Amino acid sequence: MPRYSDLDTPTRILLGPGPSMVHPRVLRAMAQPLVGHLDPQFINLMNEVQDLLRYVFQTKNPLTIPVSGTGSAGMEAALCNFIEPGDSVLVGVNGYFGERLCEIAGRYGAEVRRLERPWGQVFDPAEVEAALKQKPAKIVALVHAETSTGARQPLEGVADIVHRHGGLFLVDCVTSLGGVPLKVDEWDIDIAYSGTQKCLSCPPGLAPLTVGERGRAALHARRTKVANWYLDLTMIEAYWGSTRTYHHTAPISMNYALREALRIVDEEGLEKRWERHANNAREMWEGLEALGLKLVVPVAHRLPSLTTVSVPDGVDEGAVRRRLLDEYDVEIAGGLGAFKGKAWRIGLMGYSSRRENIIVLLGALQRLLGR
Repeated sequence: MPRYSDLDTPTRILLGPGPSMVHPRVLRAMAQPLVGHLDPQFINLMNEVQDLLRYVFQTKNPLTIPVSGTGSAGMEAALCNFIEPGDSVLVGVNGYFGERLCEIAGRYGAEVRRLERPWGQVFDPAEVEAALKQKPAKIVALVHAETSTGARQPLEGVADIVHRHGGLFLVDCVTSLGGVPLKVDEWDIDIAYSGTQKCLSCPPGLAPLTVGERGRAALHARRTKVANWYLDLTMIEAYWGSTRTYHHTAPISMNYALREALRIVDEEGLEKRWERHANNAREMWEGLEALGLKLVVPVAHRLPSLTTVSVPDGVDEGAVRRRLLDEYDVEIAGGLGAFKGKAWRIGLMGYSSRRENIIVLLGALQRLLGR
């Protein structure tokens, strides 16, 4: 048998599309002793996590929970609970995660219709209206913060259009929750999901999800059982509700971590946190442009939490990323899909969104690119 040494991971500056860097307080919280998932102390913690999640989602929805799973589990839960075979689902596809929404919806028997824009662009509400006039949809899904492109989709007014045509409005806010303005109740969003490892700066493993009254009514009016047992909200809401009916063993330490990460958001204040992300992003954008680099998404729809940078002609994008990691302990990511080999993705999310990280990154890129 081989002998294995103690785990000794390097300290990286995580400036990719996630996970982001985790605050030391969150790591300490994860080291707290375990209790049972039906222990009175843990049940009290569940209430606190739900209250804090309602704050960051800006909602009063009773069904606001952390799904036990990564952000992709949140995406699947947001679809499988509301789709029955033959339901029409309209998905805005302008990047990798719009494609994934289509893939998952199709697996649950939905009739998937695509509303398409080139990668890096966003949709106009009039496009949604025109598609729904052509044919109504039970669910209309848009990605608020497209992690593959760095585009921020405007959401105001879209719900009015969707509801006028009898549908539910579903939003992917994986890379926006806690870092970019998101107002579930004010914008009348029916279903929204996220991940813990982006702007909340918690390790990956939980998926915040909120469902409004229209969504809950649709859930309980189903003719068939939810096709995914593990993510069936008709059972999970009873576990997170007042009865605490056993469904699964929640990841105790991850919920400790999420509570502390959300407490940090609460201490900073949501609007101040949004402002910090916006200010740091602007400083980085100016620095990147000063190095002669071109940013992919126009500033009007550019995400503060995730920036795509065009790779200059003649530059080996993978080699630059590798040298950033090896020589500076800085992680950024390459492009996905249509942007593969053509762009870098730089995240400034949560605890990673700090001025000192921007200075290190810009200095390293200046040296590596000879600028």
